[in-house]
Order: sequence, then C-alpha cells, then structure tokens
Amino acid sequence: MNFEAIQAAAKGYEADMTRFLRDLIAIPSESCGEEGVIRRIAAEMEKVGFDKVEIDGEGNVLGWMGRGSKIIAYDAHIDTVGIGNRENWTFDPYEGYETETEIGGRGGSDQEGGIVSSVYGAKIMKDLGLIPEDVTVLVTGTVQEEDCDGLCWQYIHNEDKVTPEFVISTEPTDGGIYRGHRGRMEIRVDVHGVSCHGSAPERGDNAIYKMADIIADVRSLNENGDSDDTEIKGLVKMLNPKYNPEHYEDARFLGRGTCTVSQIFYTSPSRCAVADSCAISIDRRMTAGETWDSCLEEIRNLPACKKYKDDVKVSMYMYDRPAWTGLVYETECYFPTWINKETAPHVQALVDAHKALYGDKRVGSPSTPEAAEKRRAPLIDKWTFSTNGVSIQGRYGIPCVGFGPGAESQAHAPNEITWKEDLVACAAVYAAVPGLYKGKGDEDVCEYRGGRTNNDIK
Repeated sequence: MNFEAIQAAAKGYEADMTRFLRDLIAIPSESCGEEGVIRRIAAEMEKVGFDKVEIDGEGNVLGWMGRGSKIIAYDAHIDTVGIGNRENWTFDPYEGYETETEIGGRGGSDQEGGIVSSVYGAKIMKDLGLIPEDVTVLVTGTVQEEDCDGLCWQYIHNEDKVTPEFVISTEPTDGGIYRGHRGRMEIRVDVHGVSCHGSAPERGDNAIYKMADIIADVRSLNENGDSDDTEIKGLVKMLNPKYNPEHYEDARFLGRGTCTVSQIFYTSPSRCAVADSCAISIDRRMTAGETWDSCLEEIRNLPACKKYKDDVKVSMYMYDRPAWTGLVYETECYFPTWINKETAPHVQALVDAHKALYGDKRVGSPSTPEAAEKRRAPLIDKWTFSTNGVSIQGRYGIPCVGFGPGAESQAHAPNEITWKEDLVACAAVYAAVPGLYKGKGDEDVCEYRGGRTNNDIK
C-alpha cells in the first residue's frame, strides 16, 4: 500500500472537504430536522462517485462503494444540538468562519466533520483502488443521535437489514483511537402529593418537599464515597473490587458512573396551592458492571424513595419523537456500555493505518488548550461521552471503534471549532483501513458489553 500517495490524496482534498463542511454547517440540522443536511450529503456522495446512494425510512443517508460481501462501515451522526444562548457566540454559528488551520460553526466537531472525512476517505479508496474485492464500504450519515443515541443504528440493523463486519464511528476523538465508552440511561422519578390551599399547607402533602429529599439522595449517590459507614454508597463503588468483583478493572478504564438531576416538573392548581405532583429526570452514566435494572433499583432503594413508598414511581423514559421523514420508531432510553479488546482485528486495523501514515502518537496541534492537552494522551483510549456505538456494539455486538476529527471539548459548546488537519488525517486513515483489516478470528472482540434489556421493543 502506497501510504505517501494516500497522504497526498487526502491533503489534496483539503479545500474540497473544507467547502463541504462549511456547506453543512450553514444548514441548521438539529435532531428531527436534518433533511437539508441529509440531501446535501447525498449530493456530495453522488458527485464523488459512490456506486449507490440512498435515504432510508428514518432519513439516514447510506452511501455504498464496492461489491464485496464484507461490509466495512463508517458512521457519522449529522444532527447537531441547538446554539443555546446566542450571546455566548462570538461569531454566527451557521455562517461560521475559516482560517488557514481551523473551521468554526455549529457541528464542526460534533460531528459533521466526520461525514466529510469519511466521504472523502471513500473517494480516496476509489481513486487509488484500495477497496479489496471482498469488501463493500458503507458511509452513513445518521439522524437523531443527539436526541437518542443509536436509534439510527437500531433502524439500520433491524429495518435496513445491514450488519457490517465492523463500524468506525467518526465522532471526535481528539486524534485518538477509541475502543469504548460508558453507557447511559434516562430515568424518571414521579412523586405523588395532595394539594390544598397555600394558606394552610399542613392540610396537604407537598410533592415538591418529598422530591427535595429524593434529589438530596441522588446527589449523595453521585458524590459520596463507598466506605462501610456510608449509608448511601456513591457510584465510585464500582471501581472497587469489593462491590464490582467481575468488572472493576473495566470500570477503572471507562471511569466511574455518574448521575445528575437534569430536569424538574410539577403540577399544582395555582401558585397559591400545595403541589400535588413532582417529577425529575436523571441523566445516568453507566460504567462496566452496571445494568439498566440495577440502576433503576439503585434509585428505588434510596432512603427517601423507600420512605415515601407507594407515592414514588421510578421508570425509564421511552423515546418517540418523529424523524424528519415522519417516522416514529419508539425505543427505550437505555444506551449500553461497551469496550473492545485492544487486540481486536478492527481496532488494530486503525492502529496499523495510523502508525503507517502518522506514527504512534496523536496528530494535530489544536488551538484550544484543553484539546491540545488531550493530544498528549495515549493513542488508544475511550470517549467520555456516548455515541451510536451504544447500539452498534453495546446492543447488537457489531464490532465498533472510534476515530474522528475534532475535539470532545467542542461538543455542544459555543464557538465550536474543528481543525482542517484533522479532516485530512482522518480521511487518510479511513482510506487505508480496509486494505489493512485482517478479518475476524475466533476471539470474541468484546471486552465488555451491556447488551439489550428484556423489554419488548423492536
């Protein structure tokens, strides 16, 4: 394989990739409103010579190249979060900007840069004849990830009937190759109360006061240690072999789980009445050894929840927002943890490509201090946040690995930027991977996988 030719081709497409990314940034594409960006990606795929381009029922765009039976897929979610408080931006988030080295705008790092590099990585493969005869390359621009991680790949796997040999997630990795991340779930706690006139609150049963006790316990669950004399042992306990004997080492690799109250709701007849219900949402990040049902039971067993007994209901959210196509594809808000073995063939294919092209250190010199510091971390690592890998590998066991342009610290942040150097490096590595992949062996590539629930969903 001529690695110098791959590098030269990727560098030669830098201006095309910059133009393409700026076009995508200019089209607002929040979850469930991605049609404009999807159609722009489909047009670029056709322009650069994909063999087939299609948009599925959920609104994902799938670009195919090659004719082999073995599918190697590159996934990029192309929806973004909103811009938040416009006053926090120093430039127009959709007009964006570019300098000699960087591109600014909503979606630059999270994660429209990934689809740009993968489309042009596939073009380089075709230009240089790098697709093996037994391989078909699939590039997916996927929707609704910011709303519901992995829902798109539930649809692709179950309805489009696509099961790749492995998938490269192009989420931002700060120049690293990422072999897993924590899972997450969205928990709801409802508390029942009884209303009365606010002038005599003792006649009622204030649901907000009950919830205040529960919120204090949720905070303790996140912040406490795990000593024997601690009533509510904190989530740090999963790093301790005493509490997590089978998976504490994996938990230490991923990092401890967390929980935080992210939303609060109430009902009351008026502002001069006692609240008769209160509910909260909990964002729960899950490390190895934690399951969807163990996380629910953990909340149910908090002292305040046990104190209020039947007045408390703990449940998992369901997601049912319509896609931009109008499709409703309901699923549970549970997103499983996963880790690959470092020795897995698909992980090593990326490592081999990176070492051949750029060496064994992360490339790039980003202009933000946090991103620059991250480039000094080991080449093989893990994400802090969650990706479509929760379905690809966490739910279905399809091998997945991450390498993508941009920085985690830029995700969801105002003044979001990415770096042209990353677009080039990722396109080059993507192009080299199919020819370096040695195929599946007998070894299970999963080091840890949360798996599906036993709930009756598609």
